[in-house]
Amino acid sequence: MSNVTVCARFRPLSSREADSDDLCVQGLDAENFILKDEKDEELKFSFDRVFYPESEQAEVFEFVALPIIKDVFNAVNGTIITYGQTGAGKTYSMEGPGIANCDEQNKGLVPRVIEELFETIRASDEAIKSTITLSMVEIYMERIRDLFDLSKDNIQIKEHKVLGIILQGVTEITLVNPEEALESLSNGISSRAVGETQMNMASSRSHCVYVFTVKQEVTMDKRIKYGKLILVDLAGSEKVEKTGAEGRVLEEAKNINKSLSALGNVVNAMTGPLGKGSHIPYRDSKLTRVLQNALGGNCRTALLCCCSPSPRNVSESLSTLRFGARARHIKASPHVNLKEEKSIKKHEAHFLTKDDLHERILLKFRENLDVEDMKFLEEAFVLAGVKDLDLAYEDVLFRTISSLHEALEEVVTTVSQLKRENNELKSSLVAAHKEMSHKKSFMFWPL
Repeated sequence: MSNVTVCARFRPLSSREADSDDLCVQGLDAENFILKDEKDEELKFSFDRVFYPESEQAEVFEFVALPIIKDVFNAVNGTIITYGQTGAGKTYSMEGPGIANCDEQNKGLVPRVIEELFETIRASDEAIKSTITLSMVEIYMERIRDLFDLSKDNIQIKEHKVLGIILQGVTEITLVNPEEALESLSNGISSRAVGETQMNMASSRSHCVYVFTVKQEVTMDKRIKYGKLILVDLAGSEKVEKTGAEGRVLEEAKNINKSLSALGNVVNAMTGPLGKGSHIPYRDSKLTRVLQNALGGNCRTALLCCCSPSPRNVSESLSTLRFGARARHIKASPHVNLKEEKSIKKHEAHFLTKDDLHERILLKFRENLDVEDMKFLEEAFVLAGVKDLDLAYEDVLFRTISSLHEALEEVVTTVSQLKRENNELKSSLVAAHKEMSHKKSFMFWPL
């Protein structure tokens, strides 16, 4: 299991904040900083990485996105989320000043991700056939809308046993090269709901979700390896007195804040004292349902908390940073995604041979093994000169299961013994308590 990677990013002062006398953030190093709250109290925060106003877009990409892209090509799903108040720099971090015709220095995560995906494919083995597909939706007023086909304005969420959360009927386009990919993204982004507020000239009024799926087929292998990369540009939290929202914009703000509140509740439930049967309220909003795998399932997740360095917005920045600090404690369980090229029909299951059954069992284990375990096993087999990987996997997994059974039996025996000893101690304590009570009553008996 691994923790969610959480980073903080402070943008430069905006034109509306240019007259601020001081900044509310004081950098200590690349992971720690101090924030002065409204009472001038100094609060220290620690994150996996802190990007200060002078940080470049390339730095954010290399730390936040690049490791996740590498995992995607190793068949491990990944999600990157930008979070923060309206006007804090979330969309700039994700897209840059614009998806198309943007200079190299200011390009955001999305165009850099596309370039890296195609560059990785170009550098890969020629025996591997790789394809990239993209879907793009927005969550607006609690409805999921397809940004590649606006007629699909109420997409339903389904849950698949292997694939996890999926958007039923969403448009998927195959990306041929970076140029066409950026053009498609530009068209999708132009359909996104935006509006003007006192905090931002073009405030995002919806949560935008980009879904890249990388499929890799090996010519001599019957299995397919696939990884999904999801980028989420959240709409910003808002205080009505600051944004001046009214009418339609006010209704949008209420829905945005409600969904972000639901996201906070999910994070609180996941990082609180989880007991048996504890409920995680994923279904309280479309946003938390879409992010279910990213927060608590088969996924590596990075959260970029975007903040203003101005004292005017310190309360919102503090709220964002506390959310990020809480999210750092979320545990993720990413697994390798493998599937057979030809699926076996249910009615054929009764006619499976012993070898077929072994093969399907091995496939299930591969679906659930952590990527580091898979890499270690494959390297070990190669070094050992093992030719039949399936038999080697089966042997190792069988011995692992046997060891786990033995360990479980030892745990059960130990628990039973501890229970007996605990009961004996309780009986001894009760007897000692009775004896002490008897002695005390005798000592103070009136003569």
